[in-house]
Amino acid sequence: MNKHITAEDLGIDIHEQHGLFKWLVASFLMGKRIQADIAVEAYRVVVHKHGRDTPRKLGHCTHRELVSMLGEAHYVRYDESTATRLSALVKKLDTDYDGTIERMREMSADRHEFESRLAAFDGIGPKTVEIFMREAREALF
Repeated sequence: MNKHITAEDLGIDIHEQHGLFKWLVASFLMGKRIQADIAVEAYRVVVHKHGRDTPRKLGHCTHRELVSMLGEAHYVRYDESTATRLSALVKKLDTDYDGTIERMREMSADRHEFESRLAAFDGIGPKTVEIFMREAREALF
């Protein structure tokens, strides 16, 4: 798939409260070796259908609930590891950055440091950083 999926395609306004978090979740799901349409459906199931649109709401999901939501979207190849890593992402965001991406930005001297902090999350590699920054760059820097 050559076309980049944008935050707007998913109905995300990155300038609204929790918009950057929603885009991070979408980027996280799309950054895996999985079909883009399945990743998009997983985002829609988790965030829209089940209302897990904030770090707190996503953080209150059990592992079994996350696996079930991912399965509902046919995101089954990596459902267990993705559920574990999504939970870890929310916990690290909460513990290290007061639950917000904006706080992570405030704590970063520049874009390079921000990207390094982002890549330090379990399950976030260069592809996820690239996807996230493609849209979030202008809101953050």
